[in-house]
Amino acid sequence: MGIPAHEATTRHLGAVYPFLCEPGLGSGPGARVGPVTSGGARRGGGVLVGRDLLGAAFSYDPFELYQNGHLTNPNMVVIGQIGRGKSAFVKTYLWRLAVFGRRAWVVDPKGEYGALARAWGVEPVALRPGGSIRLNPLDAVPSVSGVGTDGEDVARQRCELLASLSAASLGRALLPTERSALDVAVADASSRAPASARGSRGSPSGPTLPTVVDALLHPEAHSARTLGTDVAGLAADGRNVALELRRLVAGDLRGMFDGATSSGIRLDAPLVVLDLSAVYHSAALGILMTCATAWLQSGLGVGSGAPGPSGEIGPRTDGVVVVVDEAWAILANLGVARWLQSSWKLSRARGVSNVAVLHRLSDLETTGAVGSEQVGLARGLLADSETRVVYAQPPGELERAAPLLGLSSTEAELVPHLRRGVALWKVGTRSFLVQHRLSPYEMAIVDTDSQMDRRA
Repeated sequence: MGIPAHEATTRHLGAVYPFLCEPGLGSGPGARVGPVTSGGARRGGGVLVGRDLLGAAFSYDPFELYQNGHLTNPNMVVIGQIGRGKSAFVKTYLWRLAVFGRRAWVVDPKGEYGALARAWGVEPVALRPGGSIRLNPLDAVPSVSGVGTDGEDVARQRCELLASLSAASLGRALLPTERSALDVAVADASSRAPASARGSRGSPSGPTLPTVVDALLHPEAHSARTLGTDVAGLAADGRNVALELRRLVAGDLRGMFDGATSSGIRLDAPLVVLDLSAVYHSAALGILMTCATAWLQSGLGVGSGAPGPSGEIGPRTDGVVVVVDEAWAILANLGVARWLQSSWKLSRARGVSNVAVLHRLSDLETTGAVGSEQVGLARGLLADSETRVVYAQPPGELERAAPLLGLSSTEAELVPHLRRGVALWKVGTRSFLVQHRLSPYEMAIVDTDSQMDRRA
C-alpha cells in the first residue's frame, strides 16, 4: 500500500526543501569572515553559540551586529532558572570571545568564575572585608568624549556614584543639602590628592572614599562659604551621608574599597574576575557590586588609542564585555539601580557590551512596588538591552514579564518547556531557538555541580 498523496501550494511546499533553513545572524556582506583587525578581532559572524533548532549553526557578536545595523545597542540580559544552562552559556560565551580578540570583566558575587579565569591563566581578584586587595571606585573615569580623564565629567560621575551608594544605604533619596555637601566634599578631596601622585594605571591619583568621608566630616571653610553656610552647618548637612559611606571605610565592610587601588591589578588581561563571594550573604551586596562595577568601568576608554593625561596609551578597550552576575542585587536598591541604568546607556560611547544575569523574569518586576520608579528602572534596563536570552521559566513567571520581553503567544507558551541548554534568543526584532553546545574541555570550566555529583 503506497503513501497517500498530499496536495500543497508552492508557497508552503518550499518548506520541505532539504537545504532551506533560517539564515541566522551571519548573513549579509558585513558578516562574512574577513581579516584579523588591529585589535585582534576577526571580522566574522561572531562566536559560535550552538545550533539553531530551526536552522543551522548560530553565531553571535554584539559588536559586529551593532556595526552592521542589526542592533541599536550591544547590551544583553540573560535570564534562566538554576540548572538550565545559563551560567554555562555565559562562561563559554566569554571563553570563545577571546578568539576574536575580545576581553571580559566579570563581577562575580558567588565565586563561580574561578575555573574560567584559571583556564585563561589569571587569578580572580578576591575581595573580602579586612583583605589585602583594594579597589578605588573613584579612580578617574575617562570622559565620554575620549579627551583625557580630567574635568567636570569625571567629578560629575564620581558624585553620581557616591550619591547612589549613599541613597541606597540611607534607603531614601538624598536631600538637596546632603547632595550639595557631597559635591563640595568630592571637590575638596580631589584637590587634596598630591598632583604628582599616580594611581595603579599611571593616571593622576584621585580621591578615595576615606578622603571624601573626611571632607564630609571636616569640611573646608571656602566650601561652606560657597554654599552660604558655615563649617558647622556644612558638616551637619553631610553627616548622615558621611556616616553611611564610613561603613565602607571603617565599618564591617572595610578593607575592599577604602584606599587606592592595589598595585599589580590590570585590566588588560583577557579576563578580569572580581570575586565577591566573601560578602555574598551581606545585605550590602548590591552596594559592593556597584563599587566593583564602577572600578571596572573606570578603565573603559583608557585604551581607545588616545594618549592619557601623562601621555601613555593604555590597552585597547574595544569590544569589552562587562558581566554583572546576580544583577538583582543591584536592581534591589533604587539609588544604585539609577546608576546602573545610566552606565547601561553609555555602553555604545564606551565600546562595551553589558551583560546582566538574572534567575527569574520576576526579578525585574519585584524590585519595587507596582508602578514605582524602581520597577521603571528595571524595565528601562531591559529596554536598553536589545539582546534577551531566555532559558526555561515556570509559567507563573511569564504572565507579567512576557510583555516586557516582547514574547509572542507561541513563545510564551514554549519557554516553560525548554530543556536544559536551550534558550529563546530575542535579538533585535528576530527570534531564535538555540541549543548551546559545549566541548569536552569546556565542561570542566563551566561545572558548578561538583558538590552534587559523586563522580566529581
